[in-house]
Amino acid sequence: MKKKVCMFVWNHFTNDARVLRECSALAEAGYTVDLIAIHDHKNPTLPRREMRPEGFTVIRVKNELKGLSLLSGAVKRVTAIVKFNLFTKLGVIIAAAAFIRYMPFLAMLFFLLILLFFPRKLRTLYLRTYILMQMVVFGLAKHYDIVHSNDLNTMPQGFLCARLFRRRVFIYDSHEVQTSRTGYNSRIYGIAERFFIKHIDVMIMENHTRAKYIEDLYGFYPRVVHNYPVTYKRAESHKVDLYEVLDIPRGEPILLYQGGIQTGRGLDKLILATPKFERGVVVLIGDGKLKPELMEMVKSMNLEDRVRFMPKVPVEELLNYTRNAYLGFQILNNVCFNHYSASSNKLFEYIMSSVPVVACSFPEIQKVVEQENIGVCVDSHNPESIAEAVNYLLNHPEDYQLKKANCSYAKAKYNWENEKKLFLEIHSQLEAI
Repeated sequence: MKKKVCMFVWNHFTNDARVLRECSALAEAGYTVDLIAIHDHKNPTLPRREMRPEGFTVIRVKNELKGLSLLSGAVKRVTAIVKFNLFTKLGVIIAAAAFIRYMPFLAMLFFLLILLFFPRKLRTLYLRTYILMQMVVFGLAKHYDIVHSNDLNTMPQGFLCARLFRRRVFIYDSHEVQTSRTGYNSRIYGIAERFFIKHIDVMIMENHTRAKYIEDLYGFYPRVVHNYPVTYKRAESHKVDLYEVLDIPRGEPILLYQGGIQTGRGLDKLILATPKFERGVVVLIGDGKLKPELMEMVKSMNLEDRVRFMPKVPVEELLNYTRNAYLGFQILNNVCFNHYSASSNKLFEYIMSSVPVVACSFPEIQKVVEQENIGVCVDSHNPESIAEAVNYLLNHPEDYQLKKANCSYAKAKYNWENEKKLFLEIHSQLEAI
């Protein structure tokens, strides 16, 4: 009988390459896989439920509470009319508490306090709780054999479905270092992870630097499954001509960054380095919170002809764009251990497309770049260092061609076909539990 896997992910599942590969591998191996993700009400073309061609089902839960939106809007209008200030709010609460002496009403006052002070945060809390509980309902709808939580934000769902309400195999697949990431500075993440880890059957990390970090933190060494892409076959792919799409002169080499446009990716340093590049047009493919700021930065520096932006593209089509690049950037900044320890899928996507890299000197990334001789490592905090590496690859064609050829050899080592065996082995071993 086929084993049933319930996999949770806290995103819309439109661009999650690792989860796509994992679900596809399980389906190919004969598992019945349901991936529970989040719908995007702003994207009406995104299906709530779909059967993927790779052989697994995606179920997306609602991410909109219409009643709560109306309540939040009403509170904002009331507070704007009354013009509550800090002392007015405190006065209302204290006066009400003195008048009402019973506990149920005190609970209502606490709700009122949050509503008056933090209407937006309250709405976010309610919405996330609503999403979580929908996921749990779907996770309990079938008798799954394995519950697989991707990252810390789906561990509560996994815990409820695999431990509290039922006894199932419970996998924690952490794609990031949850206790040292940008935007995750609260101690609550460490407390939560420590609690949930006590209840799992196995933990998966994406490289050995991160696995050692977990061992130092919690006293055990996780299983390692690297985040390598599927082997890229150029003959079977359809190349998208970026020169034509972005109206770039044919003689200019494309210097490519692909991925999230986020803080800590070194993209501000890349733009500062661009005027020092002897040739080439920088192309950034992706979206993120930092994108408007970077676009304004490019405009203020009069670099519109040398820096071009493109929206993110579906993960299954990305390498058709990567093929255009002369070189690729992977220049994370050391803003947290999560960045410092990254091995980063985009590095291996460049390798799959035979694109040499300019990369940061962090342990996992530097080890691959220097052992395989497929690029140049730099001080990613220094625009001068980035510019020197780019100009070296532009002006040393023989060494560049050697590094490009080495990418073809590296494909045989850094690919999902190898890592898939380790991933499936973990699930196979857990079947006996």
